Amino acid sequence: MQIYEFKSNGSEETLSIAKNLGNRLEPNDLILLEGDLGAGKTTFTKGLAAGLDIQRNVNSPTFTIIKEYHGRLPLYHMDVYRVENEFEDLGIDEYFDRDGVTVIEWAHLIEEQLPNESLVIYLYHEGEDRRKIVFKPTGARYEALCKEFWNENFSD
Repeated sequence: MQIYEFKSNGSEETLSIAKNLGNRLEPNDLILLEGDLGAGKTTFTKGLAAGLDIQRNVNSPTFTIIKEYHGRLPLYHMDVYRVENEFEDLGIDEYFDRDGVTVIEWAHLIEEQLPNESLVIYLYHEGEDRRKIVFKPTGARYEALCKEFWNENFSD
């Protein structure tokens, strides 16, 4: 499995990277967001939403756990940071086959409930505005997606 690493010099670059990825997402894609607190997971989700032609403002579902948005494809945005028990039945598995894109922040907290294939995206602080963004694909769909994304945006 290849890992893809990007640098972002601010929220506008992070939004742009995510929007570009969002343009390529397909029904039933699963994006897991991990990394530092405040590193831009919700900002990244806003970019994905823009790539899915979602017009509504996207914000963190920290206290509601799941928010739905509609565009080219539905976006199911989940934040499981406050889930107290990794085996708590949240019903999230019902979203994996609903022909939308599921994005889960802090997904490692419910790892046992997740499908085997996904694209995990890590966001790390590297300064006040600078971020390191790492794509870790698992499964043929996500490996192909990352390779295409990298070749079209970052290869020389």
